[in-house]
Amino acid sequence: MSDKIAYSVNRSSAAEIAAHLLRADAAFEPALSSRVDIRAYAQKLHDRAVRFEAWLGEELVGLVASYCNQPDGGKAFVTSVSVWPECQGQGNAAWLMRQCIEHVRGLGFGQMELEVDQRSLPAVALYQKLGFNTLRSRGSTLTMGKTIGR
Repeated sequence: MSDKIAYSVNRSSAAEIAAHLLRADAAFEPALSSRVDIRAYAQKLHDRAVRFEAWLGEELVGLVASYCNQPDGGKAFVTSVSVWPECQGQGNAAWLMRQCIEHVRGLGFGQMELEVDQRSLPAVALYQKLGFNTLRSRGSTLTMGKTIGR
């Protein structure tokens, strides 16, 4: 894709999030649709998460969504990281994750966590590169965390 990616925060509608997740579904390990109702999940992300977005024209091609709703500001949770397959390998996920980390740090949170399937080697490598460490594992799911300071 030769067009320029534009980045934003919380621009997307629930329908745009759902369309993005449906197109990115097969890139999840296992497929996102095997774990959640994508339309309901998209609505939840729209209503409750802070969303860092990559746009190619009017298409939402990358999304990092984080819940920052612990009243004490202790731990934020990254609930979704997705980039369309044709936009992967261009640094979009890393850029979106860095923006999310800085936002969460600015809100005064001390920790971030996320879950990832350990078979998703590129995702695990990205999170490690960004300073996340494995906290625990359950089956094929790793919980990874990062101290971000206050």
